[in-house]
Amino acid sequence: MRKSLIVIAMFSLIWACGSTTDSENDTATAQTAQAEDGAKIYKQYCIACHGLYGNMGASGAFDLSKSILTEKQRIEVITNGRNTMVGFKTLLSEEKIKAVAKHTFSFKK
Repeated sequence: MRKSLIVIAMFSLIWACGSTTDSENDTATAQTAQAEDGAKIYKQYCIACHGLYGNMGASGAFDLSKSILTEKQRIEVITNGRNTMVGFKTLLSEEKIKAVAKHTFSFKK
């Protein structure tokens, strides 16, 4: 009986430690996927006006490499639009808009 309890305790300990590592790996994988999605979504919807590096400025688009907006402010602009830029709240989910907003920081010089 005692040996069985020790085996069960050891198995539980190993399982618990393994699941923490899997959770951390899942989080890292999700963050990487979100970053890739942000770049992909940007290329699909934003590149025509902002350009590949965010500095094209077609149709009055702002140069994203010079932007000083916070992430929250960028999310607001992408969601609702500004000046000649249309909002994307009907086309993109909040998660995708946030991914694009995070991606735009990669243009900062």
